[in-house]
Amino acid sequence: MSKQRVIGLFDSGVGGLTVAKQILEQLPDVRIVYFGDTARVPYGNRSQDELIRFGEESITFLIGQGAEAIVVACNTSSATALPALKEKFDIPMIGMIDPGARLAVKKTIAGRIGLIATETTVRSKAYSSGVSRALARGILPEDPTLRSAWQEGEQAITLVKAQGCPLFVPLIEAGLANSLEARGIAQTYLAPLQSAGVDALILGCTHYPFLEPVLKEILGDEVLIIDPALAVLEELKELLKRMNEQDERRFDPSADLAMAAGVSGKSQWRARYYVSGDPGLFKQVGNTLLQKQIEFVEQVHL
Repeated sequence: MSKQRVIGLFDSGVGGLTVAKQILEQLPDVRIVYFGDTARVPYGNRSQDELIRFGEESITFLIGQGAEAIVVACNTSSATALPALKEKFDIPMIGMIDPGARLAVKKTIAGRIGLIATETTVRSKAYSSGVSRALARGILPEDPTLRSAWQEGEQAITLVKAQGCPLFVPLIEAGLANSLEARGIAQTYLAPLQSAGVDALILGCTHYPFLEPVLKEILGDEVLIIDPALAVLEELKELLKRMNEQDERRFDPSADLAMAAGVSGKSQWRARYYVSGDPGLFKQVGNTLLQKQIEFVEQVHL
C-alpha cells in the first residue's frame, strides 16, 4: 500500500492556491497543508533577509503539521530565498522559477518570452537566468521551426521583457480580480509587453492566474499564457515517485499494516488551510478559485 503523502505549501496569501488547485485535482493520493502569510502580504516589496526569515518560519510550521515535502508556492520567495531555505532544511523543496522557465522555453513559438511578476522577482532576474539554464540543460521548444532555428544559431530564445506589477497582489487579495479597476491596471502593465512583441507570457506570481481571464481578454490569442503551477505539478509528480521508490527499498510490513489500519479507522482530510491574518477574507477570496468550498481556515501566529 503506497503512503498518502502530505505536501506543505506556503505563499504570501491566496496566490499559492493556484498551485494547490492543480495538486488537489491531479494528485488524488496527496494531502496538502497550506499556509498563507496574509498578515505580511504582499511579499513583492520585502528584502531578501525578510523573505528568508518568513520562509524559515513557514517551513518550520508546515513540517510541524506533518509535511514531507515543501512547495514554495511564491515566486518572490523562490527567486530570492529558496537557495538559503534549501541549505537550512533537510526536506525536499520545489520552487516556482525553474519549472516555469522550462515550460516557457518549451511553449514559445517565436522565442520572445515575457514576464509579469512582483518588482522583487523582476529585479532578481531569476526568470531570465531560468530560461538560460533551461536551454543549457537541453530543454528545447516544442515548435520544430523555432527549435531548428535556435539550434542553427538563427533565432534567439530569451526573456525580452519583464514587467513589475505591484498593484496586482493587493487587488487579488481584496477579491477584485475581475473588477474594472483590475482591467485598467492590467492594460497599463501589459502595454510594454505587447510593444515588445512577446509570444509567451510567464505569470511570475502565483496570484496572477486569478487574473487570467482579464489578461487573455487584453492580449488575445497571439500570446500564450504560461502558468508555472502546471510545471511545478509535473516536478512534484517526479519527486513523489522518487520518494515512493525510496520507501519501497526500506519497506517495513508491520509499519505498512499499521498505516492501513489507521486509514481504515478514521476519515482522511484532503487539505488544511492556515493563515497569519484574517481567516474570513482568505476563505472568501480562496473560494472564488477552488471549486470545492474551503470549509475551515485557522489563524496561526508564527
